[in-house]
Amino acid sequence: MTTILVVDDEPAIVTLIKYNLEQNNFNVVTTGDGQAVIELVEEHHPDLILLDLMLPGVDGMTLTKQLRKKHNSVPIIMLTAMDTESDKVNGLDSGADDYLAKPFQVRELLARVKAVLRRNTKAHKKVIKNGRNALSDGTTMNSIHLHNLQIDLFQQKVYQDQVMLNLTPKEYDLLAYMMQHAGRTLDRSEMAKGAWGIELSGLDTRMVDMHLSNLRDKIEANPKDPMLIKTVRGFGYRFSQEESK
Repeated sequence: MTTILVVDDEPAIVTLIKYNLEQNNFNVVTTGDGQAVIELVEEHHPDLILLDLMLPGVDGMTLTKQLRKKHNSVPIIMLTAMDTESDKVNGLDSGADDYLAKPFQVRELLARVKAVLRRNTKAHKKVIKNGRNALSDGTTMNSIHLHNLQIDLFQQKVYQDQVMLNLTPKEYDLLAYMMQHAGRTLDRSEMAKGAWGIELSGLDTRMVDMHLSNLRDKIEANPKDPMLIKTVRGFGYRFSQEESK
């Protein structure tokens, strides 16, 4: 059974979410204590976390960053009463997979939960499929090498000059998708759909720019003059297929 960890210090909201998730056959673990989250994740291995941004002690953004530093890729939907565009960007930048503003409709919450779980399952299957894709010489394609970067598709880890990089799940997915399509110019909507399985429109496409900017900071020798991820003005981005000079 799919397990969901609900982290919120408002008992009424926890009761509402727990009841509706259980009615949809999810196993639910709850806490209102941010300090207990890491321990509960290690104990219950949830398939998804619903995480309130404003928590006493440790806020949701800090908890998300702590989980990502531990290379824990559990999907996180952030719940918060703050709904400005900068709040949304900051939440996603910390490593969250989705963002839902309070007050929310239960139907929307359930739809978001199912969509994130579905995307995560598809991403896992894609990694396994890529890893089992036998090449003509009989070897197994379980990694991608370009320039000084290597992606291990089984472990979902990225190495640069043999040093492992600390990427968020969204940064990893984006880099893997771009390297798999090196040499092609990709627009933002195609990248979001291919890497994350989500449809973007309007201002939401800025989410791609934000994650690409963070990615450049981690993999480019000079992020202001990128050699790996090129901007194609008016179209999108391209991962360089040729060795940087």
